[in-house]
Amino acid sequence: MPQLPAPAYPAEVRARLEADAKEVVARYPDSRSALLPLLHLVQSEEGFVSRTGMAFCADTLGLTTAEVTAVATFYTMYRRRPSGDYQVGVCTNTLCAVMGGDAIFERLQEHLGVGNDETTEDGKITLEHIECNAACDFAPVVMVNWEFFDNQTPESATRMVDDLIAGRTVEPTRGAPICSYKETARILAGFPDERPGAVEATGGAGPASLVGLRLAKGEEPHARVVAPRGGERPTAEEGE
Repeated sequence: MPQLPAPAYPAEVRARLEADAKEVVARYPDSRSALLPLLHLVQSEEGFVSRTGMAFCADTLGLTTAEVTAVATFYTMYRRRPSGDYQVGVCTNTLCAVMGGDAIFERLQEHLGVGNDETTEDGKITLEHIECNAACDFAPVVMVNWEFFDNQTPESATRMVDDLIAGRTVEPTRGAPICSYKETARILAGFPDERPGAVEATGGAGPASLVGLRLAKGEEPHARVVAPRGGERPTAEEGE
């Protein structure tokens, strides 16, 4: 059966979103280039990208709802249904999995009483297993609202979600203290994070991630990692 048209936002919500959307669209020479941040904007309103939000984006940019839906369904950063205040993603790709990611995910499922892509009854936590976070030298990695929690264990991850549920301040390994998923979405839409010290809080790649860069720049001598076939293994001095 065909769906009925998406309900409209209340007048005061639409007026506020239109003002924000105007600011977003003005950043781009081609208005349709603003679609990704506009999807984050409507996600900051409801915590997910609803049919109403997609219709708003389409009206604002002069696109069809089919064009907007194609983008919103392609990227996993856009939620398609209501979710928790904190999106807890456990990397279960190969390296994180063998380093403990699978054990972390299983512990959190049991502790929170939810399965993959499910939300706790209090609406606080949505748990999901996610693909590579490009932080393999910190494996196993957990992300909360796209902030990194490195070198996690089942115990540390359990403490972290308990702190989130209790409303305590939770700081990631790198970056600003965790804010709600809606607040995160507004920041991703391109609006400033006005929390004191949030912008200054940052973190970079780990030493293992930067080895290749230093070698490429000639800052370090190339180390022989594998001995020549049929030869002897290099000594510690030769490998330095």
